[in-house]
This record gives sequence, C-alpha cells and structure tokens, in this order.
Amino acid sequence: MNPRKKVDLKLIIVGALGVGKTSLLHQYVHKTFYEEYQTTLGASILSKIIMLDDTTLKLQIWDTGGQERFRSMVSTFYKGSDGCILAFDVTDLESFEALDIWRGDVLAKIIPMEQSYPMVVLGNKIDLEDRKVPQEVVQGWCKEKDIPYFEVSAKNDINVVQAFEVLASRALSRYREILENHLTDSIKLVPGQAKSRCC
Repeated sequence: MNPRKKVDLKLIIVGALGVGKTSLLHQYVHKTFYEEYQTTLGASILSKIIMLDDTTLKLQIWDTGGQERFRSMVSTFYKGSDGCILAFDVTDLESFEALDIWRGDVLAKIIPMEQSYPMVVLGNKIDLEDRKVPQEVVQGWCKEKDIPYFEVSAKNDINVVQAFEVLASRALSRYREILENHLTDSIKLVPGQAKSRCC
C-alpha cells in the first residue's frame, strides 16, 4: 500500500459505565489522564493519525456511553466500524461479566455480521489494589473467543498504546482483505461465455 495514501478506520470503545473508556482514549490520543470525567452521553469522537505497516492511518475513535439506558442509542454508533475495544474494570466483576452482552451488541450491528470482526479486550485499572477479576478467568474468556487481551492502566499509561495499535493492525488487515475481495469479485471474467445478440 502507498504510505502517502491515508486509510480511515472507525474504531469503537465499549463497556460498562465507569470502566475508564474515556480515560483510555484520552491517554492514547492526548497522553493525558484526569481523575474526574463527566459521564459520556451518547458518544464522543477523537482522532489520531499513526503510521502502521508503511500506511498512514487516520483513526476515528468513538467513545461510547456505558449507561444501560443509552445502550440502544449507543449501538447505532457501531455501524460502519472497523474494530472494537471491549473494556472492563479489573476491580469490578460485573463490568467483566457484561462483556458478553457488549460483544453481542456490537456483532449484531456489524454488516455483514462476522466473527472475524477485529476486537481487543482491555482490563483497565490494574494500578489499583482491590482487583476482583482474576487474570486467568479473563484470559480463558478471550482465548475461547480468539480475542487479544491487554492488562492496562489509563492512569499510569501501561499497555494503552500497544492495545490500540494491535486493534488498528487487525482492522487494517480486515480493511485490506475486504478491499481485495471487492476488487476481485467485481472483475470476474468467465471464458467461453456466449454473447447475446440483439435482433
């Protein structure tokens, strides 16, 4: 691919209320962390341009609200996305248990619905002492679904860049695969086909 050509990718970050989605996004895009954030209502969007595999990527990252009452509205933002971060808080077991629901919501909105849709799981807040979700449990869940797992801290900037870039790399691979399939599907010539004649 030509490095001067930009590829736009839409990524989404989903998970329960208070798991640190906004903190993770601000750490990745702006290298900042704030102790207090207002609850995201609906979605907010941040962009970041990176180089990956000799390709310039413009990542448009949608930070979605985690409140249950906004879930149906938030799920409309999933359409057209190229990849997803499933985030949970390692100190909150319910936020991990809700990942199945979040994953199902996302996969239901992807057109066409596909299991190869790029996802990564982020266990945030590893800087805190009162961990409630065992790492082995998460790794088992992720292995079963073939989703990469990262233990992260938005506060201390641990593994945040790596997690986003693994997702971006998988989304870019999927983008290239779709583009290649589209091009080869649209140029199929069948030898020996009789031409129809008029009159």
